[in-house]
Amino acid sequence: MAYRLLRAGQRRTISSFLAARSDLRGAQQARLERILSQMRGTDFGRAHDLSRVRTLDDLAHSAPIRSYADLQPWFDRIIEGQSQVLTREPVRMLLETSGTTGRPKLLPCTRSWEQSVSAAQAIWVLRMVADHPEIRDGQALTVVSPEVHSHSVGGLPIGSNTGRMHARQPWFVRARYPIPDAVYALKPSVLKWYALLRFALQAKITTITTANPSTILLMCRLLEQWRLPLSRDLEAGTLRHGPARRLGRLERFRLERGLRRVAPPADFRPGRIWPLKLVNCWKGGPAGYFTSRLPEALGTRAPIREVGITASEGYFALPLGDDWPGGVMWPLGHVLEFIGDDGKPRFGWQLETGERVRLVITTEAGLYRYDLADDLLVVGHSGQLPVLRFVGKTGRWLNATGEKVTEVQVSTAMHRAVHAAGVSTIAGFSAHTAWAEVPCVEVAVEGVSAAQAATLAAVFDAALRGENIEYDAKRESGRLASARVVVVPDGTFVRWRAARVADGAPDGQVKDPILSTSDEEWSRVMAACS
Repeated sequence: MAYRLLRAGQRRTISSFLAARSDLRGAQQARLERILSQMRGTDFGRAHDLSRVRTLDDLAHSAPIRSYADLQPWFDRIIEGQSQVLTREPVRMLLETSGTTGRPKLLPCTRSWEQSVSAAQAIWVLRMVADHPEIRDGQALTVVSPEVHSHSVGGLPIGSNTGRMHARQPWFVRARYPIPDAVYALKPSVLKWYALLRFALQAKITTITTANPSTILLMCRLLEQWRLPLSRDLEAGTLRHGPARRLGRLERFRLERGLRRVAPPADFRPGRIWPLKLVNCWKGGPAGYFTSRLPEALGTRAPIREVGITASEGYFALPLGDDWPGGVMWPLGHVLEFIGDDGKPRFGWQLETGERVRLVITTEAGLYRYDLADDLLVVGHSGQLPVLRFVGKTGRWLNATGEKVTEVQVSTAMHRAVHAAGVSTIAGFSAHTAWAEVPCVEVAVEGVSAAQAATLAAVFDAALRGENIEYDAKRESGRLASARVVVVPDGTFVRWRAARVADGAPDGQVKDPILSTSDEEWSRVMAACS
């Protein structure tokens, strides 16, 4: 019934989606007109004379491509509570995600933006259920962050996009969720996880959905770690053991009303606990490292389906099958431009298979020619719609689980750590992602002793958590391990620099390797140790 209701409500969207396969330009032109209708007459619209923008061809000449930092003054005004800044439509809430500095990004969310994202999500769900009708016999476990956790100085709610999407699902979809909304708001993270798993263990889960596959691996580890307290709570029909001991009396009373007694499973791997039929998560970019470990951790080889190319800024591509190498461009939401090697913007119907491009978006929430800093690979076409695969973030990032740690953040954290740890002076350092089931940021440091390394690592980790909210969240939830320091010999970074110059790099333009974002870069640093 839920499937039929969802499909009935999306008939017009399905028809428009299919029509866009043969007329992508027309679909994108219609989206531009709708977006411009909301931006004309705003402060941003007047400053950029958007009244003269009519067509997609006008877009490239109307305003430069900008990053979040470039648009920060406009966002700050919205955060302060001003209206008619980027869009005439009221801002309903601010979506929080990590930024390139210690300050998190707060992105405006409007009603029309929500509608375009929800339509894409509905198509994704319909295709998923059509491919896997067997999941209808059970419940859907989703792992999300709270919809709202605070408010801006101007009074706007601040929260997560995953929590927002979870809360906006139709009632007949939400009826399949076994976890009460109150659980997602529990703090600290270990308490939330324990309560979530306690409710899930009494349910019949056929699908698990979350953005990061590392979250699913964390869930598998926690199930095994809390086997004994969870078993006691299952047998008693309670929420009183393990981390649940921290619950307040009223909070526990409200949650325990939804619990019942069940026999503990003999095997705490998800594929042995539940009739698990499907797992939905990111598969592109660095996520591939974690998805390859899911079958063993889950105890089953359930299909793993891509959730699409999504972000707090919007929904850009969705897969139409389990084995799709990427997602088909979503043409009915935002206006998408693609920057190739020549630096020139193009549109979806102009892309060729095999190209690597950077994504620039114009959205219903007022993000105009916004550089998402996502690198995509064109892996095919569905009619005129390009099929896109996420490759990674553009620029200098460490991004194992979505933390997007930047050079600025690593530099600032190390500066603070050196002073706090009482280290005199370091000669150089370079950070990379050390891959493991629980990855971490590992830093090669020259100028410290082995005895100082552990202290410096702990202080650096704390400082980096203060610089990047996503890194802090991943550390707190256990998806990232604590940072490590590797002591390298004196002269390492002098030798590294000499090797770069010998390879042809201009001596005056060689920058310190604060981040090693590839195995090759890290290998060069390690090679300079001797």
